[in-house]
Amino acid sequence: TEAVLSRSRSLPKGTLTIISGSVGSGKSAILQRLTYGFLLHHFSTTIISTELTTKGFLDQMDSLDYPTKKYLMDGTLKFVPVFPIIGKARQRKDFMSRLKSTRGLYETDVIAIDTFSALVMSDIDESRSLEMISFFKKITGRNKAIILTVDPSDLPPSIVSPFRSVADILIELKTEVVEGSMEHVMYITRFSHATGPVSNAVGFRIEPRAGFIVDITSVA
Repeated sequence: TEAVLSRSRSLPKGTLTIISGSVGSGKSAILQRLTYGFLLHHFSTTIISTELTTKGFLDQMDSLDYPTKKYLMDGTLKFVPVFPIIGKARQRKDFMSRLKSTRGLYETDVIAIDTFSALVMSDIDESRSLEMISFFKKITGRNKAIILTVDPSDLPPSIVSPFRSVADILIELKTEVVEGSMEHVMYITRFSHATGPVSNAVGFRIEPRAGFIVDITSVA
């Protein structure tokens, strides 16, 4: 079977994707690989980042051999850093309201938030999580794709569970010991509207100047 994410264009339109994993599990790296694939196949993309400045993002993409500067320059890629380049980081309050009210974020084909759980952890409860899900579903109903990276430790299960339940594509990342060494494994828990076979478990690694590499030997 063909490993999911080996061709980024295989991600269906009109879907909500959640990439779940702890710190260091590879969430951002997978999103970066997806982003580069979207851009190569002419899908405009917006990324909202809680971790990187614009320069940091471009440097990171270059280090993985995913050159994206030209896409940022021509507007195909929109990068929105949560933190300013100079000065103290903004407090993470009222971001849910900002996400829903800033309509310009949703003009592109793909909208990704990395890391969504860190962005809203101080501004969400069970009721507001359902409101956010409803909002995201309205966006995907316009044939847009939304990708959220989530660290489950940021939020209580009562808030994470509804997002997991409604996700069209649910990818869970774990780090496991395989033959004495630590390996990253991507579990495809759900993949609705797949156009072909999808592997349930995919081993992978991230290498400089090579980026995301599927490791076919790491998962039996």
